[in-house]
Amino acid sequence: MRPKFPRLAIPCLTIACLALSACGGTKTRTDGPPSGSSRIPGIPDDAVPRPEARSRYGNGPVYEVFGKRYTVMPSSIGYQERGVASWYGKKFHGNLTSNRETYDMYAMTAAHKTLPLPTYVRVRNLRNNKTIVVRVNDRGPFVHNRIIDLSYSAAMKLDMIRDGTSMVEVTAISYHEPPGDRPVRRTVEGPKEPAPAETAPAVDNQVYVQVGAFGERANAERRLGELSLAGIGSAFIHEERVAERTLYRVRVGPVADVVQYDVLVEELEGIGITDPYLISE
Repeated sequence: MRPKFPRLAIPCLTIACLALSACGGTKTRTDGPPSGSSRIPGIPDDAVPRPEARSRYGNGPVYEVFGKRYTVMPSSIGYQERGVASWYGKKFHGNLTSNRETYDMYAMTAAHKTLPLPTYVRVRNLRNNKTIVVRVNDRGPFVHNRIIDLSYSAAMKLDMIRDGTSMVEVTAISYHEPPGDRPVRRTVEGPKEPAPAETAPAVDNQVYVQVGAFGERANAERRLGELSLAGIGSAFIHEERVAERTLYRVRVGPVADVVQYDVLVEELEGIGITDPYLISE
C-alpha cells in the first residue's frame, strides 16, 4: 500500500525507506554487507553527542505512514523507552534518510518514529548489557511493537545481527553527555560478525515483562488472576521494599526472545494491558 503524506508530513521520506521500516525485524541473514565485498569498514566508534540545529526536514510536526499519524516530539529531554530494536542494512545503503542525509549502514545511526531529528540516544541491549550511542536521523520502524531501527554497524556492536531484533532500552542524551564509561575499540578492518567484548565479562540477563506495580497485595493478586484467566502463564508477584513500603510488582517471564515477547504483548493487549514494561535482571 502506497503511503499518503499530508503537506506537513516528512517530505523526503521515500517509498523505499518506508518499506524498509515496515519490514523492520523480519530481515536477519539476508541483509548485511554488499554481496561479494571482500572488505568492509572497521567497526566505528559510537556517535559523539554535539549541539546540532533541528533539521528542516523530517520533523513534521505531524506525518502519516500506512494510514497512521505520528506527532514528532517537541523535545527529546527525558525520553526513555524499552522495547524491541530492529536493524537495516545493504538494501537501503546510499538512500536518503528522512532528514535528507545519505544512509550509511556502517555509521552509528538509527531511525525513530517521533524523536526530533537529529537526536542522540543511548541504546542498551537488555540481554547482554552492551551499550552504544547512535544519532537518530531517520524515521521508522513502522512495525507494531518496534521502537527503533539501528544501522548495520550499530546492530553489530549490540550483538543482534544474527537474531535481527533485540529487546533494548533507549534513552535520549544531550550533546554534552559522554558516550559512556566503557573503552571504545577502534579497528582498521573489522569482521562481518562482532568480536567478543574484550574487557567486560559475558552477560546473559533474564528479561521479564512487568504488567503492574501495586501498593496493595490484593490488587496484585487480582492482576495475577486476570493473567491466569487469559491463559498467560509464568506470571508471579515480585515484592520489593521501596521508601519504607512494599510494592507488589506483577511480572511474566522470563521471556526467552523477541518472538515470545511479541506473542505475549498481543495476548496482553487482548485483555486491555497496553503498557507492559521490560525488566532486565
